[in-house]
Amino acid sequence: CLGPDGSYTCLAARALCGGAEIVPCHTFSQAVDMALSGEVDAVVMPIENTINGGVLQNLDLLAGNEGLAAVREYTLKIDHRLITLAGAERGKINRIFSHRQALEQCAAYLNANYPNAELVAENSTAASLSCIKLPTDAAIAGAQCAGEGYDVSPECISDEKNNYTHFLLVIKGEPSVDAHSSKVYFTLTCNHVPGALLKILSVIYAYSLNMTKIESRPIKDRVGEYRFFIEVEADYSAEKVQEALAAVRSAALSFRVLGAY
Repeated sequence: CLGPDGSYTCLAARALCGGAEIVPCHTFSQAVDMALSGEVDAVVMPIENTINGGVLQNLDLLAGNEGLAAVREYTLKIDHRLITLAGAERGKINRIFSHRQALEQCAAYLNANYPNAELVAENSTAASLSCIKLPTDAAIAGAQCAGEGYDVSPECISDEKNNYTHFLLVIKGEPSVDAHSSKVYFTLTCNHVPGALLKILSVIYAYSLNMTKIESRPIKDRVGEYRFFIEVEADYSAEKVQEALAAVRSAALSFRVLGAY
């Protein structure tokens, strides 16, 4: 998972995997490579946030690596705090470090309180604490990251206090056809003609599958065309669901199941 220890992804990994050994990585790409090479058994990836929407980098990683499949999900409440050196005056802060997503999730707070501060994106919220060198520096991270020598804001500084991130436990391999699930997640592309997406959505409707998520990403080498990511409520092992997925596959230009959980 994305580290260092104490990051939100590490918290999700512990919730998903119990007593498993947690291996913090510098980037999600590194974590995925370790799973594909067999160095680790699984990787934990945030896939969506209630403020920012889809985590685009990780959508691309899932779509771009055929050997990966999500087998479990977890939703974590995100509680961003402003962290400084102990005794620092908050009114003098002029540089703030955090992960890009956290900076975006606290944009209104930062604009209201630190409109002139330099905002510096780091690999993770937890890693941003190591960047605090001066009393005028601050980081945005979870309170669990701050040990002795730091002060933590008493309140959550997210623009939306009900801030949740959806994580997936991803393994090397494919979902087992007899794996029971509550949801199935897949990606597809469709012909660039009128009604192509409607045809696919009509299949989902015909099989009475409740769609819980749909989003799109540009196809990088085909300007104006898009890849779709769709999640439905379904038991992957059910014969009717397998029929529905086969029908979607037939209607799509390309299709791949990303996970069943």
